[in-house]
Amino acid sequence: MIAYGLRRAANIHLQGLSVGKQDRSRIKHHKPAVVWFTGLSGSGKSTIANLVETRLYAHGVHTILLDGDNIRHGLNKDLGFTELDRVENIRRIGEVAKLMTEAGLMVLCSFISPFRAERAMVRDLVGKDEFIEIFVDTPLAECIARDPKGLYKKAMAGEIEISPVSLRVTSRRRRPRSSSPETLRPPSRRRRRSSRCSPRAA
Repeated sequence: MIAYGLRRAANIHLQGLSVGKQDRSRIKHHKPAVVWFTGLSGSGKSTIANLVETRLYAHGVHTILLDGDNIRHGLNKDLGFTELDRVENIRRIGEVAKLMTEAGLMVLCSFISPFRAERAMVRDLVGKDEFIEIFVDTPLAECIARDPKGLYKKAMAGEIEISPVSLRVTSRRRRPRSSSPETLRPPSRRRRRSSRCSPRAA
């Protein structure tokens, strides 16, 4: 987590509300939840999340899909791809997802979210019973072949660097020592045993 040196107000209190999550959920006829898709760039997170939302919508489920790229065009357009920015990116999304579950929605989130601690933070925030984590376990070679955003091509050309541990993308002024796919090796992958399993990350 990031410890900001900000002056926070100490005289704020939670306001009690007459209508709560259960009330909002009742009129929608389904329980709220956060379905969190994580995986490499190009793994198919957004595609799968979009298909899932389409199916849920067809069944009358009230949904919202939060996509990493879309969010960075608005709410998080002031953030970059440093480690600190990535943490703040997920923190904000976690808070938004929580608010939307309070509204009784089924919230689908598609983010690389490489840090296990931040995914755990969101789980704790919304509650473990309403958080479903899905690791889209696509081989790196397939992600490189797809490369829908051209990130892997830029990495191999030395324009950007994709960390082999956290897969964070940062600007790079000098060419990396190696531009082979080995420099883009993702964290060790584990087979998905349950909805909480996730890619190994720092």
